[in-house]
Amino acid sequence: MELFLAWNVLGSRKTKLKPRIPSDQRVYAIGDVHGRADLLANLFARIDSDLRARPIRHSIHVLLGDYIDRGPDSRQTVELLIERRKGYDLIPLKGNHEQCALNVLRDPSSVLQWKAIGGLNTILSYGVAPKWSDDLESMSAIAQAFTNNLPEPHRRFLQSLPLSFTCGDFFFVHAGARPGIRLHEQSENDLLWIREDFLLHEEDFGKIVVHGHTPNLEPEVKPNRINIDTGAYATGRLTCLVLEDDDMRFL
Repeated sequence: MELFLAWNVLGSRKTKLKPRIPSDQRVYAIGDVHGRADLLANLFARIDSDLRARPIRHSIHVLLGDYIDRGPDSRQTVELLIERRKGYDLIPLKGNHEQCALNVLRDPSSVLQWKAIGGLNTILSYGVAPKWSDDLESMSAIAQAFTNNLPEPHRRFLQSLPLSFTCGDFFFVHAGARPGIRLHEQSENDLLWIREDFLLHEEDFGKIVVHGHTPNLEPEVKPNRINIDTGAYATGRLTCLVLEDDDMRFL
């Protein structure tokens, strides 16, 4: 009932029409995976079943970032995404955790920042067993070992991730958007990291912002945004939002 009411409040506030995506398209938007390759594989299987049961001319997978860190199988998660992209229209967006991994490739001293948000599990998944120390020599050794063990296709995947995607009345992004700034003028830092200024804003952003980054036990549907990060690495729940015409549902 809460979902239904939020969706109709959205229509009554602005255009009296529910937000929609173009006809003959369906979007499967997937929240933060965080190294839970098992949940991602199961969700891909459910999407395939949904496509068989409800054929559509054009389906798009949009993933909202944070594929790595915290969970046990970051390397396998990236591999799944690379393979999935070969047969589907798949748009994986960049999350702040992917940005931290990329920072390590350029600046070994950023290893400690990455470790603080769960990067150790990613490093381990790529076959590196580091001995942690705060000195620059140790950080450089860890960063070099990770760089050496990162397959080139995985490196290209991480480096190619876009910051956002727009489809119809929806704007897909990892963390959110800063109020008062047009969506196409948002800073990379806000798109990857913003929280309270975005989450507490109740006014229109110009489009419905579909995001992750801030975990909830259930999908959060607001008149101006939809949060589909359900804390997969901790809860075992990976959420997929399905959008078609002016309808929405969850897998």
